[in-house]
Amino acid sequence: MATEVESNGEAVTTLISGIVQDARELFVEQMTLFQVEIKNDIRRAVTGLAPLLVGAGVSFISIILLAIGAALLLAWAVPEMPLWAAFGLTGGALAIVATILVLWGISILEKIHGTPDTALKALKENLQWKTKS
Repeated sequence: MATEVESNGEAVTTLISGIVQDARELFVEQMTLFQVEIKNDIRRAVTGLAPLLVGAGVSFISIILLAIGAALLLAWAVPEMPLWAAFGLTGGALAIVATILVLWGISILEKIHGTPDTALKALKENLQWKTKS
């Protein structure tokens, strides 16, 4: 009878250590998934940032040149308008467009989540599975 209790105790100990080991492995896999997902997000952001910055610089220069051309065209088309008024109207129109673009960009950036969705969903499912059994 004493040997049955000892062997059952060893079986329970083996079972509990197996559960703990499985939980540890699951935790390590979840952390690895978090790391991979975050690294991929950072890599995509850096990859997209370089052409974005170059494009922004070229756009800035081209907008300046176009604004000067538009102001001079307006001054030429309306000879009684002073040159400063033509530049003011052109600058005001560009300021309105810039404001609209900035507000649009802010609304898009507000929708970005800073959390790794796939990894969190998998972790949530694993925790629900573990609590049910």
